[in-house]
Amino acid sequence: MSWTRGFLAAFAVCALLGALLAGITGCDSGGGAGEGNGARPSPVGKVLEDTDEEGRNYREVDKKRAPEVRIEVLPDARDGWNVRLTLEDFRFSPAGGKETAVQGRGYALLRVDGRPVAELRDPAHHLPGSSVTRGTHKITVRLHADDDTVWAVDGEPIERTADITVSDPEPSPTTTPEPPTTATSPAPTPQVSERERDRRTGGRGSPNHAGKA
Repeated sequence: MSWTRGFLAAFAVCALLGALLAGITGCDSGGGAGEGNGARPSPVGKVLEDTDEEGRNYREVDKKRAPEVRIEVLPDARDGWNVRLTLEDFRFSPAGGKETAVQGRGYALLRVDGRPVAELRDPAHHLPGSSVTRGTHKITVRLHADDDTVWAVDGEPIERTADITVSDPEPSPTTTPEPPTTATSPAPTPQVSERERDRRTGGRGSPNHAGKA
């Protein structure tokens, strides 16, 4: 009888310990699975209340992790301008992807005098001549995250601007033809016939000389 009770007590202790160990292991396993599957990634940067011209919020990131962009605008030999971007710590996302902010990814928005004209997902772009009128213009490229927020540092958007000047096309050089030279011969000396001379002098000979008595 004592042996049976001792066996049952030992069995109960083992079962209790097993349950406790299983619970602890289960909690640990569940936590790990939750972190790997259900947890959301931490947000990138800090969304500010400041917005751009179209109402897109700025997304503040640390300067050490912030992307950089440089712009070069060169006249095209045939028409318009060629825009070239140099990027650091930034990659273009393909169009139609997830609208989620990811560090160092997104697209660039090209502006002419503050007016958006093209969404860039490539470092090279051709700006048609019809996009700019005569005069001096500011060509700006600004980096955006895929959720349309504007990448920013110290409250300022990450962008670069280049100035271009559009002038009227120069006229083709033309040569004004000189008027044709007309050769003119000297006026002929009028010849007076004897009959005409007699008529003018009344038959008395030359009017410039006196006749003989």
